[in-house]
Amino acid sequence: MLRKGHRKPGSWGSFWATLALVGLVTRAAQRADVGGEAAGTSINHSQMLLQRLQDLLRQGNASDVVLRVQAVGTDEVRAFHTHRLLLELHSELFRELLSNQSEVLLQEPRDCTAVFDKFIRYLYCGELTVLLAQAIPLHRLATKYRVASLQRGVADYMRAHLAGGAGPAVGWYHYAVSTGDEALRESCLQFLAWNLSAVAGSAEWSAVSPELLAQLLQRSDLVLQDELELFHALEAWLGRARPPPTVAEKALRAIRYPMIPPAQLFQLQARSAALARHGPAVADLLLQAYQFHAASPLHYAKFFHVNSSAFLPRNYLAPAWGAPWVINNPARDDRSTSFQTQLGPSGHDAGRRITWNVLFSPRWLPVSLRPVYADAAGTALPAARPEDGRPRLVVTPASSGGDAAGVSFQKTVLVGARHQGRLLVRHAYSFHQSSEEAGDFLAHADLQRRNSEYLVENALHLHLIVKPVYHTLIRTPS
Repeated sequence: MLRKGHRKPGSWGSFWATLALVGLVTRAAQRADVGGEAAGTSINHSQMLLQRLQDLLRQGNASDVVLRVQAVGTDEVRAFHTHRLLLELHSELFRELLSNQSEVLLQEPRDCTAVFDKFIRYLYCGELTVLLAQAIPLHRLATKYRVASLQRGVADYMRAHLAGGAGPAVGWYHYAVSTGDEALRESCLQFLAWNLSAVAGSAEWSAVSPELLAQLLQRSDLVLQDELELFHALEAWLGRARPPPTVAEKALRAIRYPMIPPAQLFQLQARSAALARHGPAVADLLLQAYQFHAASPLHYAKFFHVNSSAFLPRNYLAPAWGAPWVINNPARDDRSTSFQTQLGPSGHDAGRRITWNVLFSPRWLPVSLRPVYADAAGTALPAARPEDGRPRLVVTPASSGGDAAGVSFQKTVLVGARHQGRLLVRHAYSFHQSSEEAGDFLAHADLQRRNSEYLVENALHLHLIVKPVYHTLIRTPS
């Protein structure tokens, strides 16, 4: 639908005055950059300029384009008296749509029409205030009309609010997949993996798609109490989603049954509705789990490969695999603690423990930054400042022995953040299997700042996890 736009008499003066002001600010900035005086004076009328542009939008002065925005499926139409120049500066698509036209009808979903005024305001002022429920419609408008700066800004907003636990991660994940935003998709997936317990207990869990569920089940960095919790979460999802048998059976086969103690496996087989319905599809995995628990890991590894993900623990919060550690005033001085973990997930090792010692240093200095003495007289070079150091966390076994033959230990440190009374995982650091510390641990953290994103009420909330990794000693005889 095309119509000729309406222009208010005498309004061109205000429009061109605003453009003249743009030129004044630009020329003043250019003169300051070129120089000529040792100390130049900056003239900054940017706030005045923004106010003039807001007035243009609000009053419709010198409007030469009318955008009529209709909510799909309704008769609701909103009219926006705008300026071709400003629309085309931001969007090539508007340039195409408005070619030889002064009025255009745009049809948008209802949630997009509700925020279209914010979208247009951004084109005039370069800023807007976003609420969680407005993120997707604003991102959708920015994507459709090819406003790249707004698209990036809203995506950054979504990723930041995911990290803090405020964003609807499941809904945003599905949206990111539909739009091909790989960075946002990965951010959502990471948040869901690190906070699966919280998500599985929320209303969002029922909205998880089979594709997203499959993505999560294959990950080893899932953070939850234990594998049994994951099984119960999956069973709840199956009860609500009622997927086809092939989807349900594939999901059930992604559970790591060797990580579940035999007594709990027996209860699952006796009571689980999902196993009653799909038991034959996982019978081989249950047998494998019972065999693993019945023999010593060293003996089992002589006949079966134990390098698959089925024998690798996820990031379990249960006491058998680690311990929480709250460090108050972490910028103050060095701290240490110790904890015990089960030697391995096998039932054969259920009563065997390893003690781990942990050292935390808030300002450890690398060798290159430590004070060096210049000569024998004791004249020292300038000492390194405490703030030049970085936090360090070292995890070592209290003793070494033969109990861990055929096993290496992978360490993970979770850093918590509190949101609306819940403690969520904001960062996770994994150690290389042969290392005693994570090289990038809190490398960019500012522990001196009380409102640091790494602190909760001026305390550093850590959870230390040790995962045993088995190695096949002798290949299965052919």
